[in-house]
Amino acid sequence: MTTAGTSTTTATTATAVPTDLYPTRGAAEVLTPRQDPVLWSAPGAPGPATTDELLAYERDGFLGVENMISDDEVALYRAELDRMVADPVLRADERAIVEPASRKVRSIFEVHRLSQVFAALVRDERVVGRARQILGSDVYVHQSRINVKPGFGASGFYWHSDFETWHAEDGLPRMRAVSVSIALTENRDTNGGLMIMPGSHRTFLGCAGATPDDNYKSSLRMQEAGTPSDAALTRLADDHGIRLFTGRAGSATWFDCNCMHGSGDNITPYARSNVFIVFNSVENAAVRPYAAPAPRPEFIGARDFTPVR
Repeated sequence: MTTAGTSTTTATTATAVPTDLYPTRGAAEVLTPRQDPVLWSAPGAPGPATTDELLAYERDGFLGVENMISDDEVALYRAELDRMVADPVLRADERAIVEPASRKVRSIFEVHRLSQVFAALVRDERVVGRARQILGSDVYVHQSRINVKPGFGASGFYWHSDFETWHAEDGLPRMRAVSVSIALTENRDTNGGLMIMPGSHRTFLGCAGATPDDNYKSSLRMQEAGTPSDAALTRLADDHGIRLFTGRAGSATWFDCNCMHGSGDNITPYARSNVFIVFNSVENAAVRPYAAPAPRPEFIGARDFTPVR
């Protein structure tokens, strides 16, 4: 395995925890209006995203970009994904998550450190440039992974807000992070595609229930802590609706850290694979977790806040 693309210097985590603006993992669910901007720079800030795209992102909480990477690049990244998934050393690594039933690889984390190919993608201006525009600052990689959703039974990801977990278990203080999912296979309306509730990023849903020790060991396969109730999800869906994302390989979906999103099982013959990168503002570095006994491991929630260059 090759370490690539980031500094090995780890910043020291602050001992003081800023005021908790988004309480969660208590006795009951709590709805909190968003306390932070969605777009942290002016809509006309220089970069690859247009003003109209940035305004749409601010309104909806997400932005779809068709043909963000070329067919040749898709082939390159898909070949690297296939290589990593087939690597027995990587499969045995803690960073590889396997399906409970089929024992097939579901995700591999920290790919920007494991692969020179994905390290270069993170530094690509089409990628990191959009993150800087949205977050209004230099950014670092909070998390990266490849997701493999093979046909005939790959399980989905239940409804959740990423920020709820990153706040509770990683210690991100504010909603100043953005994710990008770049499709390496066609996203069909039948193969377990990404679903988002447009506008849900405006309200934080604090979940009920305490965080177990080492929760990440089970939550990466099937999330329980930090899962909204059926009643809350119904209310959000009634208020905002649900958008299903489809598109050819090479398309990308950018979405705010607090969007309520999920995906269904893939029972079709057609795989759905993507590379997933989370950028966080260097001005929003992680502190001690707000609702967990200890931070998750570095490969899931980075404590190295070195800006992407």
